[in-house]
Amino acid sequence: MFRGSITALVTPFDGARVDEKSFQSLCDWQIKSGTKALVPTGTTGESPTLSHPEHDRVVELCVEVAKGRVPVMAGTGSNNTVEAIRLSKHAKEAGVDAVLIAMPYYNKPTQEGMYAHYKAINDAVDIPIYIYNIPGRSIVDMTPETMGRLAKLENIVGVKDATGDVSRAALQRLHCGHEFNQLCGDDPIALGYNAQGGNGCISVTSNVAPDLVSQMQEASLSGDHDTAIEIQDRLIWLHKALFVESSPAPTKYALSLLGKCKPDVRLPIIPVFKEESRREIEAAMRHAGILN
Repeated sequence: MFRGSITALVTPFDGARVDEKSFQSLCDWQIKSGTKALVPTGTTGESPTLSHPEHDRVVELCVEVAKGRVPVMAGTGSNNTVEAIRLSKHAKEAGVDAVLIAMPYYNKPTQEGMYAHYKAINDAVDIPIYIYNIPGRSIVDMTPETMGRLAKLENIVGVKDATGDVSRAALQRLHCGHEFNQLCGDDPIALGYNAQGGNGCISVTSNVAPDLVSQMQEASLSGDHDTAIEIQDRLIWLHKALFVESSPAPTKYALSLLGKCKPDVRLPIIPVFKEESRREIEAAMRHAGILN
């Protein structure tokens, strides 16, 4: 169900409030541009600064506009296991197809603690669960061995791998099996991850260039490597520029240039601050052919 280009959606704001109209318009544009699935309320969606009612509402808005055209995987992670369960239960009730559970951040659990966290969610909510392994933000890193143990549970079906290590795909396949769905979480290495057996990417760049990222993934997964590399060469500067300052501020700035949403973010993230950062984002968009 989750394969190819999958967008880790931003949450548009209009000042202090969630801009519901812009969010649903963004979701619809993504689908019409070839995006294969949507991920609201993840890190790129600024979930740490969404209130619980806002978090619930954004998930509902995404499901409403998707209308079954593409699957929805809601970010429902928390470093509080009880909170992750509540968010996941609501996401299931809202009609999502899966949930994405980020590694518990700040608490720094052991491997056994990570296993217990995901098992508790698995046991409490009957919905497909994707592990989001992102040691750059959570500090802790789930080993392939621990992931293999979790893959034996009924609802643990895949991973968003943001370790930056393409070899993880092979190691995790040995421990988790070939049916375990492995998705890359880093745009710059998505092609290499597919080559190791990955099935696509939960992408930040596809917020801004959904058609190109989708075409690149389709070419990669169908074995048309020359086309995939050609598109990747158009996108590589954009992959980098969207992290030139704290994400998702650069992505929202790029989307504002396309008229898709305002550049507003929530503290402690601030809008793109440096003029050189704005110039870099604009140049990368022009290089990709998405900004005249």
